[in-house]
Amino acid sequence: MTERLAHAAGAAIVVGLGTVDPALVADPLRGRAKFVASPQPGDLAAAAGAIVRADAVVDRTLLGRMPNLRVLARTGVGVDLVDVAAATERGIAVVITPGSGTSAVAEAVVGMALHLAKRFGPLTDLVRSGGWARRHQVAVGDLEGATIGVVGYGRIGQRVGELARAFGMRVLAYDPVTIPPDDVRCARLSDIAASSDVITLHAPLTEATRHLVDGRFLSAVKPGALLINCGRGALIDADAVLNALLAGQLSGVGLDVFEREPPAHHPLFDHPDVVLTPHLMGLSRRATAATFADAARGVADVLAGRRPAALANPAWTPAPPSDDRLADGERS
Repeated sequence: MTERLAHAAGAAIVVGLGTVDPALVADPLRGRAKFVASPQPGDLAAAAGAIVRADAVVDRTLLGRMPNLRVLARTGVGVDLVDVAAATERGIAVVITPGSGTSAVAEAVVGMALHLAKRFGPLTDLVRSGGWARRHQVAVGDLEGATIGVVGYGRIGQRVGELARAFGMRVLAYDPVTIPPDDVRCARLSDIAASSDVITLHAPLTEATRHLVDGRFLSAVKPGALLINCGRGALIDADAVLNALLAGQLSGVGLDVFEREPPAHHPLFDHPDVVLTPHLMGLSRRATAATFADAARGVADVLAGRRPAALANPAWTPAPPSDDRLADGERS
């Protein structure tokens, strides 16, 4: 279908890039756009908007096949696979949904910390294998009284801090961009390494933060610390993390994200004090519904000539509505 035909039918075309449940975007788009979950080349060519999953690659080549695109909305905040510069050159708004998965991810961090500190994995295996008599050989830790170091103190990092305090933990934070309050702020990343019993990563992925957790960082970590990464996979050097775990510098590792997804098997995955999840912790049932609705709402805003709540390219400015029906609908 061409854009002209779509307009004749009275609705702009919005496509899903990656798996998008139509039911989760229906309400914000109802009466405003037609959603196509499995777009064909003609749908891509006609599309005024797109809802983009985390694993969908949006590069210059794809954008070239979507000449009428005005807005793409990421279900989440990571735009590692989106060519934001190319989109911005074409006047395309890149919507992100920063608040919808905040609590879900923060809960996952605390859940992984509990799993690792309480040694749930090894103790489950012990009971299953009939090793009850060996239970005292497994050291069980506590969160109360421990220090959690938060690297990246945005929405998720702050929520982690709130939850950690409920467990009686001391909170430290390092973020050179979003400056933490004085009572938690560490001026140097090395201070987090040296002082924290649990280290959790929530920094954005940039050239400066790629492999932020490397051999040098881990050599300064408090012996026996837990490392949790529910941020960006490439924040850690997996080889260095495995070496630190085998040497006892780390006592446990929790990963929801990986440098390449899906990841190739790594020896780190086989360690009994490692817990792994498939980049799913921000997609609890409640968070999934919220992030898809927020993404669809952002698309509807742009097509109606409004500025959406959050953008990966904040210099973008609204253009007039993409069709008269949308504009009429907003005035009614």
